[in-house]
Amino acid sequence: MKATLFFYTIAILTLFGCAPEPGDPPTETVVPVDTIAIKALRDAYFGDTHVHTRYSLDAYVFGTRASPDDAYRFAKGTAIKHAAGFQMQINKPLDFLAVTDHANFLGAMAEAAEGTGPLSQMEFAKAIRNVTKPADIVPAFRSLSPLMQAAAANPDQSVLNDLDVARNAWQDTIAAAERHNEPGTFTTFVAYEYTTRGGQAQNLHRNVIFRGSNVPDLPFSRLNSPNPEDLWQWMDVQRELGIESLAIPHNSNGSDGWMFQTTRFDGSPQDSDYAIQRMRNEPVVENTQVKGTSDTHPLLSPNDEWADFEIMPIRVGPPLPSQAPGSYARDAWGRGLQIEASKGVNPFKFGVIGSSDTHVAAGSYQEDNYWSKTGLDDATPQLRGSVPLDKAKANEVAASFLRATDTREPTVATDGRTYANVAAQYWGASGLAGVWAESNTREDIFAAFRRKETFSTSGPRIKVRFFGSASFAPTLLNANNAIEQAYVEGVPMGGDLSHSKSAPRFLAWAARDPDTVGLQRLQIIKGWLVANEYKELVYDVACSDGGEVDPLSHRCHDNGAKVDLATCEVTPDKGAAELRGFWQDPDFKSDQPAFYYVRVLENPKCRWSTWDAIRAGVAPRVDLKATIQDRAWSSPVWYNPAPAATIK
Repeated sequence: MKATLFFYTIAILTLFGCAPEPGDPPTETVVPVDTIAIKALRDAYFGDTHVHTRYSLDAYVFGTRASPDDAYRFAKGTAIKHAAGFQMQINKPLDFLAVTDHANFLGAMAEAAEGTGPLSQMEFAKAIRNVTKPADIVPAFRSLSPLMQAAAANPDQSVLNDLDVARNAWQDTIAAAERHNEPGTFTTFVAYEYTTRGGQAQNLHRNVIFRGSNVPDLPFSRLNSPNPEDLWQWMDVQRELGIESLAIPHNSNGSDGWMFQTTRFDGSPQDSDYAIQRMRNEPVVENTQVKGTSDTHPLLSPNDEWADFEIMPIRVGPPLPSQAPGSYARDAWGRGLQIEASKGVNPFKFGVIGSSDTHVAAGSYQEDNYWSKTGLDDATPQLRGSVPLDKAKANEVAASFLRATDTREPTVATDGRTYANVAAQYWGASGLAGVWAESNTREDIFAAFRRKETFSTSGPRIKVRFFGSASFAPTLLNANNAIEQAYVEGVPMGGDLSHSKSAPRFLAWAARDPDTVGLQRLQIIKGWLVANEYKELVYDVACSDGGEVDPLSHRCHDNGAKVDLATCEVTPDKGAAELRGFWQDPDFKSDQPAFYYVRVLENPKCRWSTWDAIRAGVAPRVDLKATIQDRAWSSPVWYNPAPAATIK
């Protein structure tokens, strides 16, 4: 009885941040399952926190008429109609969803096209009503352009910035979330997108997620302020009023280095107050979605063979190049270590999730069931650049929205064939947010976001767990209650390891999505500082198909999984249903700050563009990648030579 009480006490202390010091000697203790607090074990839940409906200005102009109610029905497994008329449906329901329509001009297009108020009487409303095909999109946006510019200069005098219209759309968004929230079965979040950017179209968008039903009368938008720091200040004020929220940056890959810059928005130096406020309001970042993946880039990680994954090289909107430094999560984590070394607080100590950023109320998470994201504008393989154009489609592409301010030619000749030269060629069937939570409820999923016990996937429902401690015993890997012990003796993803003389040890685990291909390899990625210079290494820690890690290269041997590009059939019986590894940092130095996170790779399979080509009866486009290795990423565990700063 005394022993049981002791182990139960250790479990409770661990949950509340009072665990034994990580530097304590390894222990062989096996903790009885019935002594662990049930809530410590947690389950994996998958969702999408980035979905646009008819209330977003751009989505409506792209032809989307689906409502927030439709988005929730889709997430629960019901088929809904795409703007082009076909049905969209996923193979299994999600666990949670947030509708995140743009706060600026919220509901204005729906009101102009379908309402009877002042907006419906304006000249631009006719162009909005007439959007039935891709060629109608440019005239509609051109009719709006002067009004949007005027709104940016003087929001209070803007006819588009109708607060009564916005309030009605916001109330309908809230009501839809309340109607579809089913605690324990399906979770909804009241949410919206704060859409802002730098002076040269540097993407600085955030999704703002509210914890519960207590939400503000109206969202804070870029029409209130284009400065994200003012958004955080507004969130802090709302928090004092009892309205809890968090903001999730996305598409940092298109920010041209602005998302994780080392100055404030106005160019002045960052300080500890900036870092604390940012982390209080932005504990997680969306590192993968339709418009590319923001984990890392070949220019930032030249020794990482898998860094060139679903890279979108341009900014969000205009086809200007986006510089890599300051635009990717792994680079930001390294910058955060450097800032913390000098200022004592890390502004980039965030976890990760994925989401879709769909603008058709329905995420396309599967390579073989792909409909892209911008409604009529990319509804067909020809319009999204995966299948050669005929003359009629070439004319449609030339008139598309993505050509409106584009200095490039609307088409490109490749391998003797003509394709649409559009941003959609870089996009993909990504992604999903994963959390480890006690239950499928708003409170528990939001708490997982807060503590960063989150992971991201590029579409498949791969489960990932990751724990670190200096006191883990090697026997933990094969223990029957390994997860229970890991929670007791260590910290999960999103956590901190304090100063220790012993090198940290990590338990990593991943399970495949049974509806897609098997797992190929499980990796731990380390980033650290040496004399304030950032370094990184990728270590394979578990291999499929009986493979072993080469001790010199730290890589698994190729498992022989192939793809038939004529049929998209994959090599049978390759890949693992589950991979797990126990790894101790071989180059640890106790005075060097570091972060560690997991990446798990599937076997290769056909990319959506190859599926498009095969179904059209043509060869895949040669300058697009024919296959993809979908993957998942955990949030990091950080090692701190000094105690980590507390974010309040």
